[in-house]
Amino acid sequence: MVGQALRDPRRELTVFRNRLTVAGVLALVAFGLLVSRFVWLQVVQREYYHTLAEANRISVVPVVPNRGIILDRKGQVLAANYSAYTLEITPSKVGNVEKAIDDLATVIEVAPRDRRRFKRLQEESKNFESLPIRTRLTEEEVARFAVNRWRFPGFEIKARLFRSYPHGEVASHAIGYIGRINEADVRRIETAGLTTNYKGTDHIGKLGIEGAYEKELHGTTGSEQVEIDAGGRAIRALSRSEPQSGNNLLVTLDIELQKVAEEAFQDYRGALVALDPSTGDVLALVSKPGFDPNLFVDGIDPVNWDALNNSPDKPLNNRALRGQYPPGSTIKPFMALAALHYGKRTPEYAISDPGHWMLPGVSRPFRDWKPGGHGMVNLHRSIVVSCDTYYYGLANDLGVDAIHRFMTPLGFGSRTGIDIDGELPGLQPSTDWKWQRFKQKWYAGDTISVGIGQGYWLSTPLQLATAVATLANGGNAVHPRLVRGVQDARTQEIRELPIRARESLSIKPEHLELVRAAMIDVTKPGGTATRVGQGAPYLVAGKTGTAQVVGMKAGEKYDEKKVKERHRDHALFIAYAPADNPKVALAILVENGGHGGSTAGPIAREVFDFAILGKRPERKQKLGEEDGPND
Repeated sequence: MVGQALRDPRRELTVFRNRLTVAGVLALVAFGLLVSRFVWLQVVQREYYHTLAEANRISVVPVVPNRGIILDRKGQVLAANYSAYTLEITPSKVGNVEKAIDDLATVIEVAPRDRRRFKRLQEESKNFESLPIRTRLTEEEVARFAVNRWRFPGFEIKARLFRSYPHGEVASHAIGYIGRINEADVRRIETAGLTTNYKGTDHIGKLGIEGAYEKELHGTTGSEQVEIDAGGRAIRALSRSEPQSGNNLLVTLDIELQKVAEEAFQDYRGALVALDPSTGDVLALVSKPGFDPNLFVDGIDPVNWDALNNSPDKPLNNRALRGQYPPGSTIKPFMALAALHYGKRTPEYAISDPGHWMLPGVSRPFRDWKPGGHGMVNLHRSIVVSCDTYYYGLANDLGVDAIHRFMTPLGFGSRTGIDIDGELPGLQPSTDWKWQRFKQKWYAGDTISVGIGQGYWLSTPLQLATAVATLANGGNAVHPRLVRGVQDARTQEIRELPIRARESLSIKPEHLELVRAAMIDVTKPGGTATRVGQGAPYLVAGKTGTAQVVGMKAGEKYDEKKVKERHRDHALFIAYAPADNPKVALAILVENGGHGGSTAGPIAREVFDFAILGKRPERKQKLGEEDGPND
């Protein structure tokens, strides 16, 4: 009774109402917060989250363009593309990559070479990039992997275009190769502002024409919007921006002539450059030995790389552009022109050659290549028999700076500007050069050696070819080139590349004719290159040369048979033919080949026979077998 009396219904009702009000307010506040958040997400932030959702649903995939092909002057394919399946791994999506590859090897073959290449690529690439573990899969291998696809997250089959060089080593230094993009390539791409255009692209031109004309060959990358599911698998394509294939290149090389030239070297190392003397077009560019550019397409494996990089024959060195050698007696026609130009010699002026020449005040004689000398020698005969004694005296009378002034416009001592990278300038010495290089004065004895293409004088085979082309065309400097036209990938229209204007050098026609007549007699009986002209139905103008590799001690006589093979003299030959209407001008260097007439000359004959007559070689002699006077 007392408890009932103490209860206050009105108070309890008030408390209940207050509690209900608070709960209602809290519910309203909570609902208000939900509505506010809904408005924020669905209205204010709609575009932002719509973009994120679409990004999760839609993936933009780059579409790599087809690389342009390379064709020789007659339309033969030098570099092409073909499609094949590649099995690739994205390391970031695979827990234990090594174990995964071991498991994969139970399904399809994974050779040690594949593992080595993958490991090297993994070291060079980012973790999220897909890298090939197997290339050129067969249909059966693709089917076997597809059945076991669920076992290999992070693995994917892709259809890729591969570069192919159908002629293998032939013209490898001229054509070059493509290889996987490395960090240095990425920096160049970024600097050039081409990052977008190389998305999805794994390869880039590295050398030769492939490297120099990368911009033309690569094309323009397209894109494709693909709808994907939660597992990241493509469901359907939504839209596509087509890529633009790279342009085709029409090059100046004649691949059949190139093959003849390379085979003519037999087992020798060396270089050859054959030019069209009227245009500067490179008809053949040989550097022996070469390499197979197909090795680099997938990323060269360590075994093949070591074999190429550490070979004493240096197959990766482009001897035609980068080989700097003493030009030897091949410079005597140019020295004769300098003598006539500066009035230091007349055609009639003759000396009596005792087989040596003495520099006043020097006790050691400068010896001729022929013991006992050549008897009476005028300018014409000095070229025909390659008389060193004649040019010792001439060089002394000219002086090194006059020689330098005359030879520089002919291209000696500077790059020719050929349209691929890597060319070296050689060296045309002068008094200023020696002082800047060694802080030493120039001595008269230095000039005597320069007079026969020895001493400090260094030239590349490309420079020699360019200089002899100038003789062949009547005194006009040419600029060598390897690419003559670009074929548009869409329209197939051909855009001819302009030939750089030829500079006419200040050489008198009568002087040229004197020297050219002597060079013709070089290839006739009594000349140092008789074997080159023997039986030819066309005239050949040439000049032999021998470049010393190892100096001899005073009084020591050079004996080729007693010298190590790599210490033997280099053999050189420059020439053009037909002499009365030049179509081909060339320079040849055979490393450690001995004499120009017996080693380098026969190579020239095979090249001329094919280029002029279409005649394939029928060898009866090995290179180096002597058949007459030599130098």
